[in-house]
Amino acid sequence: MSNVNVERYGKVAVLMGGSSGEREISLKSGTAVLNALCASEVDATGVDVDENIFKHLQSENYDRAFIALHGCGGEDGAIQGGLEMINLPYTGSGVMASSICMNKLMTKKVWQSDNIPTPKFAYLDNHSYLDVEQQLGSTFVLKPSNEGSSLGVHKVSNQQDFDHAVNDASTFQGQLMAEQWINGGEYTVGILNHQPLPVIKLQTPHEFYDYEAKYQSNDTEYILPCGLEKKLEEELQETALKAFRSTQASGWGRVDVMLDQHNKFWFLEVNTVPGMTDHSLVPMAAKHIGVSFEQLVLSILDTSC
Repeated sequence: MSNVNVERYGKVAVLMGGSSGEREISLKSGTAVLNALCASEVDATGVDVDENIFKHLQSENYDRAFIALHGCGGEDGAIQGGLEMINLPYTGSGVMASSICMNKLMTKKVWQSDNIPTPKFAYLDNHSYLDVEQQLGSTFVLKPSNEGSSLGVHKVSNQQDFDHAVNDASTFQGQLMAEQWINGGEYTVGILNHQPLPVIKLQTPHEFYDYEAKYQSNDTEYILPCGLEKKLEEELQETALKAFRSTQASGWGRVDVMLDQHNKFWFLEVNTVPGMTDHSLVPMAAKHIGVSFEQLVLSILDTSC
């Protein structure tokens, strides 16, 4: 039995699944969250989200929702807006912040206005490879602006790469965008209740931390402690928190960052509903400071109160 008063949460719906390209990852996150809540003796039920979700939540008299949905419909403000319409408290960021963070182009515009360093970018629209190369250099990243889990993300170095990337990325959600390629290390910073968690360095033999490296590869390394000098890690944590708040994100989330050869940080995106399996990055960082998965899940649930 948990030492906290779990009765105050009432009846909790763990929202998972949905119809985005990240459905399978969401089901894994949701199941892990549900198991943790049940282990803490919270009255929780898993709910696979469909078009009848709001009627279901009202008819079953839930008291709050733990959002474990990833991608469009779950992280873009849609589910958040519906939950507000039926006056059901929910975890994590609100409608506006969710909408901003799900759209990588919008996130970068917000960061530019707040002087948070982010790689140069270009709208794709009808631009050719040569147009983008002229703006961003001979190597760049092409991605859909409204997807997570690195779906549809490609490194582009020539016309053939470009054509393949456009064809693949066009099958996902959001306007296509190109982003300056940053050579360097990849890092991530979890945020929980206005505090940055320990920084994790991501190391993979892949060219970058793509979908396969995240979910399918056995050779991805998660380096914690991250290996940065203390002053540099603290600078990263401080700026990551600023980047998180800049988008109006709240409660919990994760900020992804690159560090170039000149020790300059470049901020890529904010995840407002990161993965929540016991092998995911936010739980990993929390565990490093002695916060168990069950404690982490309850702390996130507290953001709905």
